[in-house]
Amino acid sequence: MGEPRPFFSADCPSRPILDQIADKWSMMVMAVLERPARFNELKRCLDGITQRVLTQTLRRLERNGMVRRTVLPTSPVGVEYSLTPLGESLRVPFGHLYDWTVERSAEIEASQREYDSRTS
Repeated sequence: MGEPRPFFSADCPSRPILDQIADKWSMMVMAVLERPARFNELKRCLDGITQRVLTQTLRRLERNGMVRRTVLPTSPVGVEYSLTPLGESLRVPFGHLYDWTVERSAEIEASQREYDSRTS
């Protein structure tokens, strides 16, 4: 394959960012945040996510500038999450990836079955 390309180097700053925004829960949270939503509303939309994982995912997305956390002046105090302009800018590429996944899922599952039958 020759010399590694610079953006694949271990110290490339894009690697941890890609790891943090392209994991399954981050992508799903960003997909369901079509409008501002509270924590429990997000949790109900994401079957299988734990409270701990959702909390970690939202913090990571907030730290990376993708999600805004707003404390609401209600009693009791509420918190709402929304996409920032930076987070919104990922909607189109993530949408393409999601569409590709749905369109190719049967083909991928067939490949997995074929591989598993050869290796077991």
